[in-house]
Amino acid sequence: MPMLPTRKLRFLLFAVLAVALTPALIRAQDAAPQRPQITGISHVGYFVSDLPKTIAFWHDLLGFDEYTTLNKPGTDQIRIAFIKINDHQHIELFTDTPPSPPSMMSHYCFSVSNVDEMRAYLRLKGFDVKPGNGGKTRTGDYAFEIKDPDGTLVEFVQSLPAGIEMQTAGKFMPPTRIADAIYHVGFLVGNLDKSLAFYEGVLGFTETWRGSSNGKELSWVNLRVPDGKDYIELMLYDKTPSGFGTKNHVSLVVADVQKAVADLEARPANKNYLTYAKPLTVQVGKNGKRQVNLYDPDGTRVELMEAQSADGKPVPPSTAPPPAPAHE
Repeated sequence: MPMLPTRKLRFLLFAVLAVALTPALIRAQDAAPQRPQITGISHVGYFVSDLPKTIAFWHDLLGFDEYTTLNKPGTDQIRIAFIKINDHQHIELFTDTPPSPPSMMSHYCFSVSNVDEMRAYLRLKGFDVKPGNGGKTRTGDYAFEIKDPDGTLVEFVQSLPAGIEMQTAGKFMPPTRIADAIYHVGFLVGNLDKSLAFYEGVLGFTETWRGSSNGKELSWVNLRVPDGKDYIELMLYDKTPSGFGTKNHVSLVVADVQKAVADLEARPANKNYLTYAKPLTVQVGKNGKRQVNLYDPDGTRVELMEAQSADGKPVPPSTAPPPAPAHE
């Protein structure tokens, strides 16, 4: 029997090995943890210095209801108040002292289809997710936290039927609500490349738009969650800004900003609001959408924004370069 040339023999062996190993490789890939669905923004948490005053801002002025509270362990003092936006979104107000003042943001949270799968997936990606990080919360849902490249807490939550959120479905949503959904959450990031590697590369977010406040340097980048319509806004800087509250913000979507402003101005609470904040001035943002900014008693910005541009035409994204990384 003639001997095969060495090159042909090697090729034949490689082909046989490839055929033999393919099913095993497919099984290994199928067994590897996959990222579950990230369906939207669940909530954002802020520290507050005066809880009654801040609740008055959210309830009396903006028209939302507080649907539950959690006390500090072993006391009758409220640690967290929950302001309901809709059945799947809320705001958490913390009475704890902020660890990094003057920033008043505590964390932001995404809804996922399966917490266990999310935890396993992130461990595969090298994140230090402790085994006990992902149990049931005091509100009855599964959740766990990690830190983004800037050290900000990012929470992932899976709502459960016995949890307070699902148990209060359809409740605590009065007609006075100025909006019925969180549109996006904005927060400071110091290094755009690292943030994109995390949100796009690891979590699967998709960039939808980027804007510049001065036309010379990029100011923010919008990223949509992989399995929903909500988005985050990465607020860029080259040196730590003094006004955290204007950068770290939550945006609520409204159908008509002018109508929303007229409604707010007619509410009795507006007189108290104006004693510590700015007038309600409608502006057209760099994205072409009408919006108005409000500020809670601690200066944290709450933005009301329309989902469509004022003239119905999309605004091209900025081509300005991002600022130099603020930190490495």
